[in-house]
Amino acid sequence: MHKILTKRIEPYDLLETLKKHCKMEDLTFDGYTKNDKKNIFIKELNTSDTFGLYMKNVNKFYIFKGNKNIDELLSLHAEDYRKCNDFEEVLNAVDMGKAEAGFIIF
Repeated sequence: MHKILTKRIEPYDLLETLKKHCKMEDLTFDGYTKNDKKNIFIKELNTSDTFGLYMKNVNKFYIFKGNKNIDELLSLHAEDYRKCNDFEEVLNAVDMGKAEAGFIIF
């Protein structure tokens, strides 16, 4: 179940908190390489103990390996995000500015 984060969280704090508990890798993209990087991103997320992060105004897909309990790691509550089944909905919500970030969890 994917999560569209609606709570305002500082991007630096978000990344640093996750990096304390998980191994992080990122895929930087531009307008020409976004689709290719997205395909790599989705493929990488289909391994166990892995989740992805996509943030507003950052041209990167983040891949985290480790604890997938994001609610616990970030002290999130149900009202801080919206669940969805379609990862494209997460990416679109972030790109359109309707969300601060989105977590892709397969």
